[in-house]
Amino acid sequence: MGLYIEARIRADLDELWARTQDPAQHQRWDLRFTEITYLPRTEGEPQRFRYATRVLPFLTVAGTGVSAGEKERPDGTRTSALRFASPDRLSLLAEGSGYWRYVPVADGVRFLTGYDYRPRWGVVGALADRLVLRPLMGWATAWSFDRLRLWLERGITPERARWNWLAEMAVRALTIAGCGTGLSRGPVLGALAPTVAFLVPLVLVVALFLAVVTSPLATTPAARRCLRTPPARTAAPRVLRTLEKQP
Repeated sequence: MGLYIEARIRADLDELWARTQDPAQHQRWDLRFTEITYLPRTEGEPQRFRYATRVLPFLTVAGTGVSAGEKERPDGTRTSALRFASPDRLSLLAEGSGYWRYVPVADGVRFLTGYDYRPRWGVVGALADRLVLRPLMGWATAWSFDRLRLWLERGITPERARWNWLAEMAVRALTIAGCGTGLSRGPVLGALAPTVAFLVPLVLVVALFLAVVTSPLATTPAARRCLRTPPARTAAPRVLRTLEKQP
């Protein structure tokens, strides 16, 4: 699969399964989806669904998909697989497939995903995907996984986690802007005294460095906390091959 994301979550397996398989809960923590709606189905059939993603304030792209899960496996793990497609010509993402794996470990669950997709718009779309969409999708998936972790481990709702992230980004941005302004006025400050001329730029540089590289707060979701490379060769689950390709 083209993208791989993994998070270790200290939570009960059943609770993690519920918050990822229930569309009402899924759409709260997953940044990639604005709305997920399950369609009616008969017993034994894969679950079909509709999804929508708000790309811009006045632009939403939508698509359909089909999913199936294995809640009881001999090795104690669980798996969920899906195929999806968007007929919307404004959507760069044309079709794709992926899976979630739930692997119990001593201190919780390894929650991991692998997925890939085909972009549209020909050569232009392929270039836009490589430079913009694919890195953005990888970051959004990892950030969402960490937001889910905070919800399960610390009781921080997805909505609160989003505000925590926005507030921290604002503080960092203001710090960087303030440091830039201060450094540009260095010569003026330097005229006051040799000590000020030395200390002020040094303090500003340290503050700028900390604003850029300091780890996010424990209550703020961060993509960097997730593993982005599979620890070993990983194959897609067999259940994925049973799902029909979406039109």
